[in-house]
Order: sequence, then C-alpha cells, then structure tokens
Amino acid sequence: MSVMASTSTTTGTSTSTGTSGTRIPRAYYTISEVAALTGLTAHTLRWYERIGLMPHVDRSHTGQRRFTERDLGWLAFVGKLRLTGMPVADMVRYAELVREGDHTREERRELLETTRRDVLSRITELQDTLAVLDIKISHYGTACGGTSS
Repeated sequence: MSVMASTSTTTGTSTSTGTSGTRIPRAYYTISEVAALTGLTAHTLRWYERIGLMPHVDRSHTGQRRFTERDLGWLAFVGKLRLTGMPVADMVRYAELVREGDHTREERRELLETTRRDVLSRITELQDTLAVLDIKISHYGTACGGTSS
C-alpha cells in the first residue's frame, strides 16, 4: 500500500485553480505549483522527498517532478501532523509504516494516539494559560477605569 492510499480519498484527476478560482482538471503539478498551493518551499518539498516523508514523486521524461492530487492530500496530512508538534522523525516513521503495508496499522494507530495525547495535553496547558490571561486582562480593564470583560 502506498503512503497516499491510506491518507487520501481522492481518486479523480488532479486539478488546479484557474484565474476565476475554479478548479481545472490537471494530470500533475510542478514543484512550483505545489509550493504555491501548499505554502511550502520547493526546498522543503525536495527535503521531504529526500528524507522519505514524501512518497516517490513521479518524474517527467525531462526529470521534472510531477505531483498528483494524492501527493497534495499527503502534504495536507503532513501539515496537520506538523501542527500537532509531531517530530519529523515520527512523521517519517509513520510514512515508512504506511509504505510497509497493512500489517503496520496497529503501530501507525499507536503513533497517532501518542500524538493525540500530546495534543490534548498541550490544549489543556493552553486553556490554563488562557484563563490566566483572561484574569490579567480583566484586572487591567478594571484598574484602568473600564469594566471587566
């Protein structure tokens, strides 16, 4: 099973955004188009491929990378993993496990569950921090002659 098979439900033709904002069917995207669509740099995309975070990216007869809609789906998933704070090494391990096949599902699930617990812990810390900020903001509102929020 490919990395993409486990993360994307898109099965159609690739698309791009036209000048009117509509999606136009495309067979592939260049690295500069993917960079523009994802906000990642071409350097980062090449690095992701080099370290094994990106699955094999197809090449044209001239050697130009040809990304598909599935690649974009994978990059969106990787972006979410980055937002969780998951270390790159764990993201690469996850990608390797997906490429190894279905027999690694349990290990993949455990890796994601560990990350989920970390995210929940960070959310709790942020909620506690937000409560402290709210108290301080309220104090300054009252101290400055305003009303507490």
